[in-house]
Amino acid sequence: MQRPVGRQTNEQGAPRGRRLSDHLPPALRDGEIIVLFQPQVAMASGQIVGTEALVRWRRPGKEEVGAERLFAAAKRAELIAAVSDEIHDVALARAAAWPVALRHLQLSINVTARDLARPDFATVLMARMAQHDFAASRLTIEITEHDLIADFATASAVLEVLRDHGCRIALDDFGTGYSSLSYLKELPVDVIKLDARLSQDIEGSERGQVIVKGIIVIARALGLTVVVEGVETTRQRDLLAEAGADIYQGYLCAPPLTSEALEALIAER
Repeated sequence: MQRPVGRQTNEQGAPRGRRLSDHLPPALRDGEIIVLFQPQVAMASGQIVGTEALVRWRRPGKEEVGAERLFAAAKRAELIAAVSDEIHDVALARAAAWPVALRHLQLSINVTARDLARPDFATVLMARMAQHDFAASRLTIEITEHDLIADFATASAVLEVLRDHGCRIALDDFGTGYSSLSYLKELPVDVIKLDARLSQDIEGSERGQVIVKGIIVIARALGLTVVVEGVETTRQRDLLAEAGADIYQGYLCAPPLTSEALEALIAER
């Protein structure tokens, strides 16, 4: 997950998200919030086995807005729930409509702290899956340590409900926070996603390799699946495979794609 550098401003010197928030209601109405899919590839077979739904805001005649700026604007406009619901609905609808040959793919969606704080979130998400005839076993819920800190007890309870109904739970950006290991003990986690910075570390230093291998050893002992983000080179992929990672995601395979482009990519492989 890419981090912003410095403080971005608009042409008048105000934080960029401040003006964006005014445009969110019509953007939601007009379908400007789009969902792309980045493939996830099994190390052992080289086959695409899953995909992460990633959001972009495509404003006509304007620069594309990424997830961080979009959610900053949504927070100011008090529209985070509406934006999250739109993203999850579009992702599930697209994945449910994939041809039979693609319905083995695991779909990962990102869930925010605000989502986890909503008492009805699990119920709403399960109803949306039922509406699209999408099996819970095909859905992975991705959460970050930052999103858990806000209200750990409530978040944990919501995740337990979703997991009991068949969803998989992934701890995203693993290895970047202070409490990552403790969450493995306290949360119903099935998957850890190693942060992209660890992909670079494993290629750049022996110490980085030792850290990544150590994390994977712990995950293996706990029966967790290990996904690695931000893989850009064959050397990174090979070192991660040697260390025991299960799945990789990154530009080595493909950037985030439209649903149609993802279908075409899988047909070509």
